[in-house]
Amino acid sequence: MRQPKAFNLKEFDVFKKLNSPSKIQDFIDAIPINFEKNGETCWSPLSVLKHNKAHCLEGALLAAAIFWYHGKPPLLLDLVTTQNDDYHTVALFKEGNLWGAISKTNHAFLRYRDPVFKNVRELAMSYFNEYFLDSGKKTLRSYSGAFDLTKFGEDWLVAKNNLWNIAEALDNAKHYKILNSRQIKRLRSADKIEIKAGKLIQWKK
Repeated sequence: MRQPKAFNLKEFDVFKKLNSPSKIQDFIDAIPINFEKNGETCWSPLSVLKHNKAHCLEGALLAAAIFWYHGKPPLLLDLVTTQNDDYHTVALFKEGNLWGAISKTNHAFLRYRDPVFKNVRELAMSYFNEYFLDSGKKTLRSYSGAFDLTKFGEDWLVAKNNLWNIAEALDNAKHYKILNSRQIKRLRSADKIEIKAGKLIQWKK
């Protein structure tokens, strides 16, 4: 896979040593959370490196860029919830025929996935029981297919403006429903200890 010319920038030199999913996840974990105190953002990988903070989509874009640097396709997975919860996006990768994911999150759940999943649906479903509100209501409802960022060229790697075009395209991409109305009614709420564990955070506002 052709490496974009943008990777010649010195800011991307840090990618050289991030040559495994575990190293990429450790790098993403070390970046403070972007709480968007001055308004919503969707920063490019270069902007994330300069600001040294990221929310889930920005972290996924950065991780996808690192995979691209190392010759793997830059792929995202979009996880869509009910309207009263926040969507989540992760960067997908494959080792052999198995899928894994890099995740930027501030909470104890919805984190890294080892490459042990046979397909994207299986990986997406691994987040199902972790995805709930403080009430215990489980909220994950659909997931996208593997979303290939190469369709946007390489400008997104270094863009100074917010990448709302990518965020919108991801929202509008084909998604696959997880549940029907009957299954939703039968869902068991997360129990008290799960809810308590779900409130653990890595970064404070």
